[in-house]
Amino acid sequence: MIDGVIIKKLAINKDRRGWLAEFWRNDEMKNFSPAMAYVSMTKPGLARGPHEHVYQSDCFIFVGPGSFHLHLWDARVTTHRHGPSKTAKQYEVLRVGEKNPTLVIVPPGVVHGYKCVSKTDGYVINMPDKLYRGEGKKDDVDEIRWEDNLESPYHII
Repeated sequence: MIDGVIIKKLAINKDRRGWLAEFWRNDEMKNFSPAMAYVSMTKPGLARGPHEHVYQSDCFIFVGPGSFHLHLWDARVTTHRHGPSKTAKQYEVLRVGEKNPTLVIVPPGVVHGYKCVSKTDGYVINMPDKLYRGEGKKDDVDEIRWEDNLESPYHII
């Protein structure tokens, strides 16, 4: 796995009422502190990303409904602000979501994106460690977008 990426398999506890999945405990994730949280929905066959952050780490929670392929590229090479990384240029694809509930923390400098591979809409919770556009939404967006760059080595198929 790419250096600095944290993967936590989530336990789904079911009973007659439905299910419960505990995904965050600050006694387990002492080196990460979310600053905000949001949920997004992605339609079948569509992708979000790829992009990377300079300062922000993302904490994605994939529990369903829906399943995804999560693509990760380690862009932290010798010239990178966060590099070099022991796993520079490494590429991983994880199947996450409804059938594989997973929490994934993606550090700065790791390009990431995901594609909904289920026949239904897919839902993802994200708890990044930085506020979107900073306090009061007055800062620049901390994002390097790759999805529209045809010369990019990062493509989600």
